[in-house]
Amino acid sequence: MEIDPEVKKAIYSAVAKEPFACFMGMELKDLNWGHSVVEMTYRPSAMNNIYDRAHGGALFALIDEAFETASQTDGTIAVALNVNTTYVASPAPGVRLRAEACLNSRTRKTANFEIKVTDAQGQLIALCQAMAYRTGKAIPFL
Repeated sequence: MEIDPEVKKAIYSAVAKEPFACFMGMELKDLNWGHSVVEMTYRPSAMNNIYDRAHGGALFALIDEAFETASQTDGTIAVALNVNTTYVASPAPGVRLRAEACLNSRTRKTANFEIKVTDAQGQLIALCQAMAYRTGKAIPFL
């Protein structure tokens, strides 16, 4: 399926204005029906945990942004029902991280996605399986 150009434009615009995405330095790089790519630079001074490694919350934020955008490409609101994340490796300081969300299956009320986070060299940082509840309500910023 193809994404409606107006929906695509609205999602790009919403992410560019979203306070949390801006705070984290996230950028929506690609968006198609059921697919999204979001990137951010891992900044240790703002994103490290007490062990001086990448905080899981920072990585999850990137995952969630890709999930959020991919799950709304049909122009309707979708919310997370379940998100299962496996952290595989800690990224190197200053590396650009890429989260890619891909739709695996969809019903009238749910949608399942796989989200992978990789670094600039393609090393797997995190892997996620996520399920969204599809409300059927139009995204409000359309």
